[in-house]
Amino acid sequence: MPAAHTTHATTAEAVTSAETVAPTETVAPTETVAPTETVAPLLRGIAVLRRLTEAHDGTLSLSALEKTTGLARSTVDRLTATLARMGYVRLDGRDVTLAPRLMELGNAYLAALRLPDLLSARADALADELDESVSLAVGDRDGVRFIHQATRRRAMSLSFRIGDLLPAERTAPGPLFATQWTDADWHRWRQRRATDPADHTFPAVPPREHPTPDEDFALRTSTAASDGYALDDQLIEPGLVALSVPVRDLRDLRDPGPGRLACVASVVSHTSRHTAPDLRTTLLPRLRAAVTAMEADLRTAPPPAPGPPRTDLATWTGASKQELGREFVESLARGLTVLTAFGEGRSALTLTQVAKTTGLARATARRALITLTHADLVTPAPDATFTLTPRVLSLGFPPLSRTSLPEIAQPHLTALADRVHESTSLAVLSDSGEEIQYTARASAPHVLSARVTLGTRLPAQSTALGRVLLAHPEVRARGYALVDEELEAGLRAIAVPVHDRTGRVTAAINVATHPARRTPTACETELLPELSRTATAIEADLRVAGRFVHVPPT
Repeated sequence: MPAAHTTHATTAEAVTSAETVAPTETVAPTETVAPTETVAPLLRGIAVLRRLTEAHDGTLSLSALEKTTGLARSTVDRLTATLARMGYVRLDGRDVTLAPRLMELGNAYLAALRLPDLLSARADALADELDESVSLAVGDRDGVRFIHQATRRRAMSLSFRIGDLLPAERTAPGPLFATQWTDADWHRWRQRRATDPADHTFPAVPPREHPTPDEDFALRTSTAASDGYALDDQLIEPGLVALSVPVRDLRDLRDPGPGRLACVASVVSHTSRHTAPDLRTTLLPRLRAAVTAMEADLRTAPPPAPGPPRTDLATWTGASKQELGREFVESLARGLTVLTAFGEGRSALTLTQVAKTTGLARATARRALITLTHADLVTPAPDATFTLTPRVLSLGFPPLSRTSLPEIAQPHLTALADRVHESTSLAVLSDSGEEIQYTARASAPHVLSARVTLGTRLPAQSTALGRVLLAHPEVRARGYALVDEELEAGLRAIAVPVHDRTGRVTAAINVATHPARRTPTACETELLPELSRTATAIEADLRVAGRFVHVPPT
């Protein structure tokens, strides 16, 4: 399991032909000169993804990307076309929007880290027990980044997302991570505080109105080291309080010390429910008990079994280049695929292993690792291996971590409606199991077409969508349902299921038409293949988006 990110090399010598590594003092990538062997298009593509991540809803116009990145418009066009080909963004006219498939990059980091898989169930159980939000966080240089959230649904609830970065000094986990900072880490933190006193570089938190002296955080860090916990008493904004306890990796029985700091578990509330001192006196024992169980889980977890390597990536990028020509920036695509070489059972890889896993030439993988190290997405270790850093989550994960099923399905439904020239919808089963509820739809340009308002509920038994969701024996065997003018005269519809990553039917999609336009046979021969293709595409996005976050069905 990779440790929290603290250092990275800044020169091409970090990746040599002998796979040796020489880490240097940590400095922000923006403060260093890029090594001569960096891949410029890869750095530009990363900049585009970061600007989109910082946007309010993950969407920017092409002209806005040109302005915020400082790149030429032709360059932005080629980069976004490449990212769209990879499924990482969607192009809608002049707008560019982050797409769920991009989450595979953050998934690679979280899978390699293993902490969400091993500890999230404990965090969720604690949130249920306390009826408060519980989070897991790792340190990211002089910040704190969330890797799991168990949020209580209330009118006043947290808006933090998985992958969000917060300044260490304004959080409860921050002092605990700072207990392990080096002198270089403290120096970098003071530099950042001096250049950004209002925290404008942390879009996940409101700007700081009243800066506190550096000594305050140093004192909180010293107190956290002695107490073994830390409090946030409305440091982020008025009303928000939090209590944090370190989760240590105690697997090395030869180490007589307290163990490596793996992550920090926090209980988060607001002052109408708990004051900060009240959190300490009433909830600290239960938080510590949960952390003890988490540490036991880390200690007894069996080694992960690595999944099959994705050796087709280089072939795919080469084929895309052949098809799209100059509009496809192959070096960007290949550089990003290096990030997906990591994952469960592949937390630390050598240069040779990266090349083998991705199918890339060794020289190509080497230049990509140099570039990703400079971008602070990968860090080298003294044993000639590389690991992903928490900063990989800055590539689209926070806004996409709140994506719902209707949002995932909408672009696919729109594309389906355009292909078949009929209206199409997504629906889920109501809590009663007797009705369906429409949650997304796309219309076709017909005077006579199915028009259903989102939120509408209809009897499940009378609709193709409902019969798929209810999974009648015949429907389950065929894999689809066709309803011919049963709900309403003049309405013929065919529907197929949408499965989540566990294989459970979570929703259904349909195409509705008038009997004069398509016979039942035509529905099965013309519409069903397109409908199934769309369901498969939605399921693929849902598998990626739902790997480490809950995707709401509505």
